[in-house]
Amino acid sequence: MSDIQSKIQEERSEAREVCEIKGDGSVECAAAWDAVEELQAEASHQREKEHQKNSLQQYCDDNPDALECRVYDN
Repeated sequence: MSDIQSKIQEERSEAREVCEIKGDGSVECAAAWDAVEELQAEASHQREKEHQKNSLQQYCDDNPDALECRVYDN
């Protein structure tokens, strides 16, 4: 995950540079920020995949009193 975060930082720096040189309203500036947004979206999708629940977790969320969902403290 840190690999994509470093890539986002690189793209941000590049986008700032491009916008400074070409102007904020330029096509190149817009394209550079689009690249940053795409990377941020990918990072978000990766985080969502890491936090998906398996079928037992979903079942226990819906049926917390079920035998399969009991948690015992020692």
